[in-house]
Amino acid sequence: MMVVNHNSISRLTTCIALTALLIFSSSVDAQSSYQSVCRDTQPKMVKINGGGGVRGWEAYQSGFCISADGLILTAWSYVLDVDSVKVTLDDGQKFDAKLVGYDPKIEIAVLKIEADGLPHFRLDAAVPAKLGNRILAFSNLYGVAAGDEPYSVQAGVVGAITNLSSRRGAFDSAYRGEVYLLDAITNNPGATGGAICDRKGRLVGMIGKELRDKQLGTWLNFALPISSIVDSVQEIRSGKMVVESKPTGRKPSEPMTLDLLGLVLVPDVVDRTPPFVDRIVLNSAADSAGLMPDDLIISVNGNLCTSIQAFAELLEFIDRDSTVELMIRRGKQFESVEVRLGQ
Repeated sequence: MMVVNHNSISRLTTCIALTALLIFSSSVDAQSSYQSVCRDTQPKMVKINGGGGVRGWEAYQSGFCISADGLILTAWSYVLDVDSVKVTLDDGQKFDAKLVGYDPKIEIAVLKIEADGLPHFRLDAAVPAKLGNRILAFSNLYGVAAGDEPYSVQAGVVGAITNLSSRRGAFDSAYRGEVYLLDAITNNPGATGGAICDRKGRLVGMIGKELRDKQLGTWLNFALPISSIVDSVQEIRSGKMVVESKPTGRKPSEPMTLDLLGLVLVPDVVDRTPPFVDRIVLNSAADSAGLMPDDLIISVNGNLCTSIQAFAELLEFIDRDSTVELMIRRGKQFESVEVRLGQ
């Protein structure tokens, strides 16, 4: 025969009720906190529309304001590889954006729109994330926000902090530094360049480009820590990074040409074909400088070079007796190469 202690049952019932109340209160507080963060963060986000690339990829991605006068941080991608990039603010206002510059080694870009008094993140106020921290991911995934519609928001956790280069050959990315791995699905089309915030709304990172593991076939949900970005942003703002500009001034009477360099690029069959090297003429200046097939030309004398046509136009303003300074991407590595006739 079992004896029931009614006092014990009463205490147990009270304990369960208090626990449930605490859990409910915590949930309500968290929901209220998240709503407040969303309200404060949405005005800092922008929608970016540009080009779809040679493979017909989506022509949109995400970004966020980093100054009151219209500087925008986003990821460098094919979306920005067009003459005109459109930016839409949270309230639906639309602007033409100018590419201030970009860092190909970490694949970030800074845009500028002619606006003032914009809500924005301060990069110097960003905080590092720790393993297990709760985060909110803001992005225009699938391009669902076209006007004054709010960004999509996902809640998640920092599941790991590791280097992207920890598995060599697994990911086709130039960036090899530290990343936050997230349990939120941030690799959807359009999410690239979105913002990662902590539960207090402080900026933590930027959503990286879509990456797929070549070995496992799985997509990587990750963000670049702001600490890995801030120095490059400052250099872009000060004009030290690669910038896009049209050649100006008088053309020399004897300009540099692809034939003189001994460079043969891939066929220029689509609009803005990237300047990949197809082959090198034996014993040419390009051969002596160490250029190789499949090198991607990033810049010419410090000027961004996004297409075969742009490369040819830049060469027209360089005297054939001058040194041509090229930044190239070879696989996942970046190199600076000097090419000069007769070297």
